[in-house]
Amino acid sequence: MKRRSRAREVALQLLYQRDFNRHVERADLERFTHDRLRDADLEAFALTLYDGVVAHAEDVDRRLTEAAENWRLPRMAAVDRNVLRLGAEELLHNPGTPANVALDEAIELARRYGAAGSPAFVNGVLDRLRRSNSPPA
Repeated sequence: MKRRSRAREVALQLLYQRDFNRHVERADLERFTHDRLRDADLEAFALTLYDGVVAHAEDVDRRLTEAAENWRLPRMAAVDRNVLRLGAEELLHNPGTPANVALDEAIELARRYGAAGSPAFVNGVLDRLRRSNSPPA
């Protein structure tokens, strides 16, 4: 697994946990990240992704709801919802990540952690989000 892919995986785990317990101490998040990555650059990347989703939660969730036709976020599987949040954060607020990389990484996370239909679902929602966020040609 590529190094940054592993950091995204850890960020997904943090987001998944946040869905069920929003009151985890920052030190515990950092320790969890450090124990799994043991690389300062990757730890920083994972925490930056997590912090970005948290900071932009309202915007990310609103935009995902618009892109996920006929789906509300609470109805989605927790893994899918958090993979989408992570992918949307990279698409919308992380210009250092090319859009195709953000999509590919999110689809791979959905493949590894979601249900059989998760990769196609994540691909469809994030592709709609990407197209709606792109400037007209």
